[in-house]
This record gives sequence, structure tokens and C-alpha cells, in this order.
Amino acid sequence: MSKIRTRFAPSPTGRMHVGNLRTALYTYLIAKHEGGDFVLRIEDTDQGRYCEEALGIIYRTLEATGLKHDEGPDKDGGFGPYVQSERVASGLYMDYAKKLIEKGEAYYCFCDQERLDSLKQNVGGKEISVYDKHCLYLSKEEVEANLAAGKPFVIRANMPNEGETTFHDEIYGDITQPNEELDDMILIKSDGYPTYNFANVVDDHLMQITHVVRGNEYLSSAPKYTHLYKAFGWEEPKYIHCPLITNEEHQKLSKRSGHSSYEDLIEQGFVPEAVVNFVALLGWSSPDNREIFSLEELVEAFDYKHISKSPAVFDMVKLKWMNGEYLKAMDFDTFYKMAEPYIKEVIKKDIDLKKIAALVKTRIEVFPEIGEMIDFFEEVPEYDVDMYTNKKNKTNAEKSLPVLQELLPVIEAQEDFTNDALYQMLRGFADENGYKPGFVMWPVRTAVSGKRMTPGGATEIMEIIGKEETVSRMKAAIEKLS
Repeated sequence: MSKIRTRFAPSPTGRMHVGNLRTALYTYLIAKHEGGDFVLRIEDTDQGRYCEEALGIIYRTLEATGLKHDEGPDKDGGFGPYVQSERVASGLYMDYAKKLIEKGEAYYCFCDQERLDSLKQNVGGKEISVYDKHCLYLSKEEVEANLAAGKPFVIRANMPNEGETTFHDEIYGDITQPNEELDDMILIKSDGYPTYNFANVVDDHLMQITHVVRGNEYLSSAPKYTHLYKAFGWEEPKYIHCPLITNEEHQKLSKRSGHSSYEDLIEQGFVPEAVVNFVALLGWSSPDNREIFSLEELVEAFDYKHISKSPAVFDMVKLKWMNGEYLKAMDFDTFYKMAEPYIKEVIKKDIDLKKIAALVKTRIEVFPEIGEMIDFFEEVPEYDVDMYTNKKNKTNAEKSLPVLQELLPVIEAQEDFTNDALYQMLRGFADENGYKPGFVMWPVRTAVSGKRMTPGGATEIMEIIGKEETVSRMKAAIEKLS
């Protein structure tokens, strides 16, 4: 069998949609699972939507996610250029379109917009245009005269309008479409640029692409590709059409969702490794139902035959859980480097930020959660004395006041303000007074934090804010309870 070669062929028109990232990932995994080549090709023939900034986004996203291409605009593997506009400049697509004209598989079309508009029909509430092959029947002399006069033209495929076209997809099997539904699609536009459909077929053949991965919205276009391959006499690649990605309401994932692109997710505090892992499971699953994979483990486990036909739901709750698992497993220095900006947004005091990071590391799912979790280190928020009520520890505001009053001089006398020493001091105080540990810890933690939920216990908080601040907060709590 020939070496597997796959390609990721994005159009630089904006941020990378989650669906495009999944296509890139599956394309990469299929190639690497079999030791093949992963090719990057930039499809920039839609000049009206071209965005130079988007080109940088493509490269940054592939690098950040670890999807290293073997060939591309910056890595010539002998099949270049890898940018379609550069291939246009060489006259490549026009040459291949003319070969189809010579074979009777394509023809020049000189129809103006007025005539094309007259062909529009209303079908099921939709306005569609089906070309009537008018220019197919122009004589050779008429065609040459029009070209010599510089009359604008496009080149159309001469699609059959009788019989059926069948193509095979690795996920959906054989799919047959009546040829009467096939329009004579444009191959070369009036500006000399190829259409997406035509350039794809030519480039995939010339670059020896063996497997083509794309979304199932392209299933309806596949018969057109099949016809072009047959017209050229070329072998078709294997097609792998991936299921639609929807939101939790089973609607197509859109930009309005706020998490439709890779960059959206990174800005919301997700880490690249978790995003890649999550995206891999949007339509594919491991036979053992395993969910946490590194990229290397995905390469080993990925079998495209396990891609589902059913729509994949973008479950934000699951993504957050998965991201939290990655944060827990992350080495501390890496975590701190990423968490530090979020901590500094809230904490302006001169306290140990690394200790705060250590407290939140196993308690957050995404980085923006840090702010609300740690704001009390900067300043105790306003809180109600009902916060001192805890049924499990059998404490309330009335019982907490004498505990804090008795404990204050003990804390003021405490010299060692490390976590372990503070814990021993509070445990000793509880034992001496016949209290259960929670009966003491709960009011102290409430006093120094003003919150019901904190990332860490009373003594961990006390160590970080220091003795002076702890005493100040204890006195403020006593006054509040009094």
C-alpha cells in the first residue's frame, strides 16, 4: 500500500472554528497512526474573504496544539507551492480546466448575469439556479470569437444529467445521487481563480493525498468530485466525512455561542492539551470508553472507523471537567506561570502568590475561576453572620463569638505562623476546651475569609495573610458578632 498522505487545507478567513480544528486533528491522527505525512495547504482562492491575520492564526493554532505538519508553505516536500494563490499564478488550474474542455468534460460559458438570473427557480421556498448548458452547444468558431473579443467567461464542468453517481465514504458507506441533481458547476471563475471544488480535486491528486477528511456538510458535493476524478481518469482518495458539531440545544455551533473557535476557548482559560483531547471526542470514541488522552496516546489509539455518524454535542460542562483534570495533572511551575496573571488581577498585597496558586490548583476547572475564589485574600467581603452557622460542626454566630474571643489572645501570642504550627495550635485549643476541631476551625475560617467556600482551610489562609492581618480580621469578626 502507498504511504498515507493527508492534508489540512484551511481558508484564512478568520479564527479557527472548532470544526476546522477537529478536521485538522483527525487528518493529523490518521496520517501519524500509520506513519504517514500530514500536509498543510493554504486555500486562499476566495480573495474577497482573505484575511492576512488569519494566516498567522492557522500557524499559531497548529503549533500550540502540537499538530506539526510534514509539508507546507514553510516546509517544501516536493509538491509545492502549498498556497493556492501561488498555484493560480503558475496557470496550473487553467491548464487542467482546458484539458477537460479538450475531453468534452468542461466548456466555456459566456452567459451574463442577466441571463443567469433568468434561470433562477423557486424550489421549496429557496431560490436556486440550475444552468441549462446553453454555452455547451456553442460552435468552436463562436467560442474562439468570444475569446478573441475578450468576452468574460467562466469554465463549467459538463456534468451528466441522466443516470446516477455513486461514491464511497469510509463512515457512511456507498452513497448514490441522481445525476439530474448535479449542476454544471463552475471550475474557473471569471477572475481566473479556480473554485474551491475544482482546486481541491486538482491539488489532492497532484499532492498524492490518500485520505480526505471533511465535515459531512460536504457529502452533497462528493458526487461532483467523483465526476471530476473520473473525467481526468484519476484514482479517488478515501473520503472520511465527520459528523456535525452542535451545541447543547442540538443547533449548529455558531460564533454567537462564544466558544466556536479555538482562540475563544483559550481566552476563556482552557489549556490547549485539554481542548485537543475534548475535540478528538467530538465524533470519535475509544472502544474502551477512555476519555483522557495525550496527543501521543491519541495517535496510538485513533482509528477513523470508530468515527460516529451521529451529530457530536459540544458539552461545555464536560470540557470544563476535562480541563480541570489537566490542571490537576500539570506540574506546578507550568500551572503557576499560567495562573499568575489571573491571581495578580485580584491580589495587590505583598503576599505569597505561589501559595495561593497551590491552593487553587486542584479546585478550579478554568483559570478565570481563580478571581472569585481568592478575592478574600485581598479584602474580606461583606458577609452575614449566618455564615457562622454550620449544622455539621454544630456552630452558629452565638456559639462562634466566645470561641473567637477566647482564641484571639492565643493567636496574638503565636510566633510560628506556618500552616502546620497553626493547625497544631488550633487543635490544641479545641482539645483543651473540649471542642471538636470543626467547632473551632469553622468560625476561624469564616472570620479570616468571610466566605462559605474557600480554597484551603483556616490555617492555610492564616499562613498566607500573615499574623497581623489574621489578628485584624479576627477582631473585625468579633466586633461584627458582638
